[in-house]
Amino acid sequence: MAASRQITSMEVKTSEDHLKVNKMKKKVLRKQVRAQHTLMRHEGIDCVSHATQSLVIANAGLGNGMSRCQLLRILEEYGLVETLLMLPNKPYSFVKYGTTEEAKKAFDALNGKEVTLEDFGQNIVLYINFVEKVFWQNAAPASLPPGLMVIEKIISPEEEKRMLECIDWIGDEDTENAEKTLKHRRVKHFGYEFCYDNNNVDKEKPLPGGLPEICGLFLEKCLKQGYIKHKPDQLTVNQYEPGQGIPPHIDTHSAFEDEIISLSLGAEIVMDFKHPDGHTVAIMLPRCSLLVMTGESRYLWTHGITPRKYDVIQASELGPKVGTITADVRDLTLNRRESRTSFTFRKVRRSPCNCIYPFVCDSQKGQQRQVQPSFPHNEMEASKLEQEYVHKVYEEIATHFSSTRHSPWPQIVEFLRSLPKGSIVADVGCGNGKYLGINKDLYMVGCDRSENLVDICGEKNFQAFVCDALAVPIHSGSCDACISIAVIHHFSTAERRLATIRELARLLRPGGTALIYVWAMEQEYKNKKSKYLKEKNGSRDKEEEISTGTAQRPPSDQLPASSSQDSACSDQLLSDTKDEGGGAKPVADSRLPVHTNRTSFHSQDVLVPWHLKGGTKKKGGSVDTELFPAGSKESQEISPVFHRYYHVFCEGELEAMCRSLDCVRVQKSYYDQGNWCVVLEKL
Repeated sequence: MAASRQITSMEVKTSEDHLKVNKMKKKVLRKQVRAQHTLMRHEGIDCVSHATQSLVIANAGLGNGMSRCQLLRILEEYGLVETLLMLPNKPYSFVKYGTTEEAKKAFDALNGKEVTLEDFGQNIVLYINFVEKVFWQNAAPASLPPGLMVIEKIISPEEEKRMLECIDWIGDEDTENAEKTLKHRRVKHFGYEFCYDNNNVDKEKPLPGGLPEICGLFLEKCLKQGYIKHKPDQLTVNQYEPGQGIPPHIDTHSAFEDEIISLSLGAEIVMDFKHPDGHTVAIMLPRCSLLVMTGESRYLWTHGITPRKYDVIQASELGPKVGTITADVRDLTLNRRESRTSFTFRKVRRSPCNCIYPFVCDSQKGQQRQVQPSFPHNEMEASKLEQEYVHKVYEEIATHFSSTRHSPWPQIVEFLRSLPKGSIVADVGCGNGKYLGINKDLYMVGCDRSENLVDICGEKNFQAFVCDALAVPIHSGSCDACISIAVIHHFSTAERRLATIRELARLLRPGGTALIYVWAMEQEYKNKKSKYLKEKNGSRDKEEEISTGTAQRPPSDQLPASSSQDSACSDQLLSDTKDEGGGAKPVADSRLPVHTNRTSFHSQDVLVPWHLKGGTKKKGGSVDTELFPAGSKESQEISPVFHRYYHVFCEGELEAMCRSLDCVRVQKSYYDQGNWCVVLEKL
C-alpha cells in the first residue's frame, strides 16, 4: 500500500510539472503569435508557419540594445549563420542559416528564451518566427552632403592631449572666457561669445585673449591644406558626456563666413545631417578627425547630435571608418559613447550673407517675395496654376508629407470595410497609400500625380502608378468602388472639378460606389467645432497637414451657420461658377490670397502654406526648429515654405456638383471634421 501511495504521489508531481510546462509553452506561443501580428501590422513582415532557413527575432535588435556581437554568439550555437541583418532603430533582427534544419534547431531552442542585454543589464525574452526571405538593401554608401569633408587623423594623440589640457573648465570661471553648462552639454567660447538667445555674436565685443595659443599651428595647417580660406577668430568648445547631444541646427548665415570646421577629440561620435526635403545622412566622426562644412552642407543642411548613449556604427574593422553609417545594413552594431570634446572654429562675418539659399538665410529674409498667382480664367491658365502650385509642390514635400500620414479616418475605413470581399477598388489620389492596405479582402490599386508619393507606395509593396485624376488609365466600368480623399479641391476651376468626378463615375461598374472628401470652408458645423480646431498643437494626423509645427489644414475661427460668409458660399454653387465664355468666374481680387493658418477662410480659392520641416508650436505661430534652434529669432521668422492651391467647398457645393451628372445618384452626403463628403452610386 505504501509503495502504491508513493507512486500516486510521484504521478501527481509529474502531472503538475507537465501542466507547468504546457502553461509556459502556451504563454510563449501566445506572445510569439502576438509578435508575429505586430511585425506584420507595423513592419509589413510576413511570417510563415512552416520551417525555412530564415528567422525574424523579435526583441533582439539594435533598437532595444542588442549588439551584433552578442546576438551572433547566441545564434552561432545552432549552426552556420549566413546573414545577420540588424536594422537601425528596429527592435528585431533577421538571421539566415545555412540549412533549414539549423534554423529549426535555433527556433526550438530560442523561442521564449530569456537573455540579458550585455551593456544594459536588462532581461528580455526572444520571440521567433520563420520567414521566407531576409530582405536588405545592400546599396552603395549614400554620398556626403555637398561641401562636406571628414579628414581622419588630422592631429596626433599627443596633439589631442595637449589641446584637451589647454581647456580649463574650472580655473577661469571669473574670466570673460565664459563657460556655460547648457542642458545637453558643457560649452566655452573664445574670441567672441556665441549668444544662444539670438544665435549670433556681438561683433563689437570680442573676448579678451583671443583663441588658445595651441590652436594657431593647427589652423595654419588647415589654411595650408586648403580646408579653410579665412583664419577663424571664434572658437566654441563643447564637451559631451554619453547621452548628451545638440539639436539639429544651421549656423546662422549672418554670423559666420562659409567655412566651419570642427575637431573631434576624446571619442568618436555619429552626427546627423538633414536636407530640408527630409533626406538624412548619418556621418561617423572618428576621434582626432576634422569635419569641414562649406557651401550647401554649411548653409542648407541641418546638423546635430542625437542625445543617446549608443550609436549605430559599422561593425566590421574592414568597413569604412568614416562616411555614412548605413552603407551595409548586414554589418551594423551598437557602439557605446564616451566623453567627447569638439573644437568648432568659425570666422565672424563682417558683411551680409549672399548665399544661394535665401529661404534659410537671415541676411536675405524678406528679399525674395513670391508673386502671388492670379485666379485662372481659362483651361490653360488652370493647368499651369495646378502644375506650379500643386504638382511641383507635392513632389518637393512628398517625404515630409508622407511622414504626417499615419492614422486612417474612421468613416473612410468603414466605407472600405463595408465593401464585398474581392471588390476592385481604385484610390484616385492615393498619396502615400494610407488607405491601400486597410482591407486585405479587397483588390486595391492607387494612383497619384506625384511620382515621389507613388514611389513611397511602392516601398510599402502597394500597387500604385502615376497619372492625373482627370485621365485615369483604367478600363471604364472595371471598378466596384473608388475613393478620392482630399484631391478634387486641388483643381482650380469648376469644370475641372466636375470632370474629375465624372472620371470617377466612368471607372465604376453600374451599382458601384465612390467616396469623395474635400476641404470644407465651414470649420464649425451645427454649432460644433472641428476637433482639429480644438487641438491647438495640431499634433494628430489629419488627411491634410496635421503634424506638429507644419502648415496644416487650417482650422477657422468660429463661423455661425447664419454668417454672411456661409450665405455667400451657398449661392456660389456649380451653376454660378461659369461665365459666358465657359471659364471659371474670377474672385473679386484676381490675385489668390495666401491663407493664414488657423484663421477663417475669407476666400474659397486660396494658397495654403506648407512649412517643409515643421518644429514646435511657439507663441506667435509655427516655428521651424529643424532649421533653427527653438527660441531663436530666426526660428520664428524663417522657414522654407511652399504654397498649394485649394478650392475650399461650401455646404452643398460638392453634392450639387455630383447631382449635376446624370450617370450617378448621391447615396449620402455628410460633414466630417472640416471636410464635405459624398457617397455616390453609378446608375
